[in-house]
Amino acid sequence: MKGRWNRAIQDEWVDGLVQSCWAQMPEELLREVLVRIEAADTTWPSRKNVVACAGVCRSWRRITKDLVKTPELSASLTFPISVKQPGPRESLVKCFIKRNRSTQSYHLYLGLTNALTGDGKFLLAARKCRRTTCTDYIMSLNADDMSKGSSTYIGKLRSNFLGTKFTVYDGQPPYSGAKVMPNRSIRLVGLKQVSPRVPVGSYPVAHISYEVNVLGSRGPRKMQCIMDAIPASAIEPGGVTPTPTEIRLSNPDVLLPLSFFRSRSKSHRMESSLSEPLADKKDGALVLKNKTPRWHEQLQCWCLNFHGRVTVASVKNFQLVASSEDGPAGPQHEKIILQFGKVGKDLFTMDYRYPISAFQAFAICLSSFDTKIACE
Repeated sequence: MKGRWNRAIQDEWVDGLVQSCWAQMPEELLREVLVRIEAADTTWPSRKNVVACAGVCRSWRRITKDLVKTPELSASLTFPISVKQPGPRESLVKCFIKRNRSTQSYHLYLGLTNALTGDGKFLLAARKCRRTTCTDYIMSLNADDMSKGSSTYIGKLRSNFLGTKFTVYDGQPPYSGAKVMPNRSIRLVGLKQVSPRVPVGSYPVAHISYEVNVLGSRGPRKMQCIMDAIPASAIEPGGVTPTPTEIRLSNPDVLLPLSFFRSRSKSHRMESSLSEPLADKKDGALVLKNKTPRWHEQLQCWCLNFHGRVTVASVKNFQLVASSEDGPAGPQHEKIILQFGKVGKDLFTMDYRYPISAFQAFAICLSSFDTKIACE
């Protein structure tokens, strides 16, 4: 009963927007106005004006979505789907993570300035859940609702008992043909499976492994990330990677904020949200490895050049580059794809770029927080 009531309210409210006077604005004039707003407000917090325009009515939302480019092309994160899309090719998206030890939660923010501290634009949240044989990190778009049954649940990170191997799961298929992992705990709504138009489940998109450190805590960690959802050719000139275009709601009975509403266009709603299938198996998945630090004799420690983005020495600090094990190393193998490091007691920077997304980068960084019995 409550679910039908929420849907009725949502339908009536959205239909009211469609019939508002703003929907009658000439499309040529509307597009010109939105083009100027989108071009002027390129960074947060002024970027919220673009999001507000998308919430006026359906015609405004349709045109705004057409104008707003993906982070790969614009280097801007605008809508919630941006956290699932690959970052820019030529620059790093600068973010930071705040850790709350008492609640075992982690919040990811987009940096609004070059300062290592301060406020930021909230992107994602994660909560640590200890289990008998593993540890789960549940990731959500809502900092106040980090449960797997939430409509804002987007994925999880799961470790083995030793904390040496991790798997990143996406809550929705990252590309056409993605296989879901069997899971008895399929989310149900009122004892009925969620609408078949919304394929929920656990889709593995990355595997992270840490090698056993024979030096214990005295030596740097060695890690490798196999990005199952990204072809190895993505880093080559002209290479591409799957790019989702919308987040499908996992719970239709929950009334979400305006920024989460989708267009109800009947034209290939399901297909348009998924990118092309992953490249042929012979292409292989992209493999990332941590950049080997060098030993500094004067400081008596292992060092990496974070270009001022990391200020505190920690075994958690790392930089990831594309592995060149299958061929000669090129310039694309020198670019830092993800770097993570400590700047305060519970504050860490996270910078990422194409071909990974904020969601994938956040999951990889969460693996660095987990206790590694065999590595330390």
